[in-house]
Amino acid sequence: MTPDEFRRFGHELIDWIADYRANLEAQPVMTVVEPGSIKTQLPATPPESAEPFAAVLADFREKIAPGLMHWQHPRFFGFFPSNGALSAVLGDLLSTGLGVLGLSWQSSPALSELEEVVCDWTRQLVGLSPAWSGVIQDTASTSSLVALVCARERSSAYGLARAGLQGGDARLAVYVSQMSHSSIEKAALLACFGRAFVRSIPVDDAFAMRADLLAEAIAQDLSAGITPCAIVATTGTTTTTAVDPLGPIGALAKRHGAWLHVDAAMAGSAMLLPECRWMWEGVELADSVVVNVHKWLGVSFDCSLYYVRDPEHLVRVMSTNPSYLQSAVDDRVKNLRDWGIPLGRRFRALKLWFLLREQGAEALRARLRRDMSNATWLETAVRAAPGWRVLAPVVLQTVCVRHEPAGLTREALERHTQAWAERLNASGQAYVTPAKLDDKWMVRVSIGALGTERVHVEALWQAMQAAAMLEAPR
Repeated sequence: MTPDEFRRFGHELIDWIADYRANLEAQPVMTVVEPGSIKTQLPATPPESAEPFAAVLADFREKIAPGLMHWQHPRFFGFFPSNGALSAVLGDLLSTGLGVLGLSWQSSPALSELEEVVCDWTRQLVGLSPAWSGVIQDTASTSSLVALVCARERSSAYGLARAGLQGGDARLAVYVSQMSHSSIEKAALLACFGRAFVRSIPVDDAFAMRADLLAEAIAQDLSAGITPCAIVATTGTTTTTAVDPLGPIGALAKRHGAWLHVDAAMAGSAMLLPECRWMWEGVELADSVVVNVHKWLGVSFDCSLYYVRDPEHLVRVMSTNPSYLQSAVDDRVKNLRDWGIPLGRRFRALKLWFLLREQGAEALRARLRRDMSNATWLETAVRAAPGWRVLAPVVLQTVCVRHEPAGLTREALERHTQAWAERLNASGQAYVTPAKLDDKWMVRVSIGALGTERVHVEALWQAMQAAAMLEAPR
């Protein structure tokens, strides 16, 4: 493709994206397609000869786009928001178009230094002290893995430089909430702690980790000769957005020398709001924090900010320094390859920089407050409706609900809950996420798409009631 062809097709593609966003509300949120129906429209073998790029774009429009789930739709209430503000989309495009890689500071000074700047801007916006240093990872899953590897190395006195976990008798335990994200257990397993040494701590009535039971679990491990290595607390759990008590948890971590990692992937964006910072009381006792600005804040996926209080420890664990990456300025710069797992890094900082400058903190705060207000409205409406229940405190923008007609057995209620959620999603009017809470099915309504206004939440509530009453449960 020549630069002139790139210009022509690039304009065409930008126009398509702009039209897609502008007309999204008129589309059903979820396109209903059969498994395999997209693959069957595509050739089973790769092309031997070049094809006109116009034909590629035509196939995208006709064969790929109809199978999309519209995550940017104002009636998308599933999972958590994965917003892609158009200014951030342009940052992603520019990053890809530049094609630079951050193997070291010298390989792209602008990439490295802009990343330092936007991480520090965001640190200030969410109220973390200057004691924290940040870096951009791809996702919270990676950030949590990095945190647990760092925790392991601190507890093992850098065992990786010797025989790793195979070289001694130390047994290291990781403590997580029953409501922690599945990626936390996965990270613990990938960091070689072993499932037998991952402790799941029960939660209270608000679905937050119980610090007293955490203390008991630590005491039991110590009496058995097991070292408390890491505690993962969550600010804004996936199922209900519950908030673990960081102060008491942090005090336990400090007392026992355990690494405290705070998973604030979703709720970290809310820390832009001073009225939400009670959720982070005690965060300064933590060793690491992750905030996914590609969720609620509006940066296009993927852009996960990982903050640490001891960057020297992080670098010691993660560093690699082959001769071909060394330069004369290494003692005066941050080589961000040593701040995570990959050697190379994309210019992710551009999209965060574009968003923060195009929106400004004031507009970001206004949108977050709008979403929380809409969640409060829905909570009030559900609580007032006969046969409906709100199942968890609404502290942010997620409302957990269940429709409970009188006289249903538990099994019938389980079927009814899944059925009405499936009907609602299949209708295209909205998209919600069924999930289990206390081992019973319920429906999560996660408010936070860029275009979601009160009118969309009101329409969702009407659609929920209609879907739940469409078929009389047996």
